[in-house]
Amino acid sequence: MGQMIAAGRFVFVHLHTCGGDLVNEFFRRFVPGSRQIGRHVPRRMAPPALSQLPTLGFVRSPWSYYVVWYSLQAARTEPSPLYRIVSDGGRLDFEPTIRNLLDLGHSGRYLDAVQAALPPRFTGRGLNLPGFALEPIRGSQLGFFTFLYRHMYDAPGIRHIRRVERLWDELLDMLFAVGQPVSAPMRAYVRDAPAPRKIAYTERYSGALEALVAERDAEIIARYGYQFGD
Repeated sequence: MGQMIAAGRFVFVHLHTCGGDLVNEFFRRFVPGSRQIGRHVPRRMAPPALSQLPTLGFVRSPWSYYVVWYSLQAARTEPSPLYRIVSDGGRLDFEPTIRNLLDLGHSGRYLDAVQAALPPRFTGRGLNLPGFALEPIRGSQLGFFTFLYRHMYDAPGIRHIRRVERLWDELLDMLFAVGQPVSAPMRAYVRDAPAPRKIAYTERYSGALEALVAERDAEIIARYGYQFGD
């Protein structure tokens, strides 16, 4: 779950809620020598011997991400410190919670409290985000998902980051791009594999919150051509 996978021709980085568990299972089945080198750890933390390998990964619509993140956390008996703080202990519903989350990179109203509540080091559990690693969001004007995208993927070298909404087709295309052989069993698995669940998220957003995500996560939205309702 949530693993960074190293193979002979690439390193796969699992961005939270972006199809990583499906892809990890695929690699374990079909790519000999695949091995776990960390859980939800950023690309720059891979061993130096792997620094020259291309990075593979997926991204999703920021509007979708915030609904998935909120829903996962709200359903837990022990949600993350990040959720507990920006949701006022679970008392706030979706919109004010996400506004507070988006505010971490703007006014930073909750940032100090979140950093103090997060672990002091990488633990290999959950989102695996220590307090010190959140510091670059301060004053950045970035949405949390764009911060997390940069945190996980920013590293020297070639990157192949694709939209999770087209996961299986994009995965095969990325493997071709890095020279990884694609076998008939791999094609058959992809043909029959379940697609990532499509999240119906539009009804959760007011016009104002939709626009705020568009502003704070504009980098991802523009780079990958997302539109509200995708």
